[in-house]
Amino acid sequence: MEKNTLNVKGMSCGHCIKTIEGSVGKLSGVNSVKVNLDSGTVEVEFNPNDVNLDSIKETIDDQGYDVQ
Repeated sequence: MEKNTLNVKGMSCGHCIKTIEGSVGKLSGVNSVKVNLDSGTVEVEFNPNDVNLDSIKETIDDQGYDVQ
């Protein structure tokens, strides 16, 4: 498993948390997703053999958030 913390702009509420955790959590190979609104980060634990970081970033971006 690999762990990565992404800086994400545009998150402000519970809906943002549900949207990101729901969409990223559905990706094959993602073990856990935790959104922290206060720090503007998304912590993702995933299996790099099943999904890559670019796919995770793209999924967040597709939901309307800006991944740094």
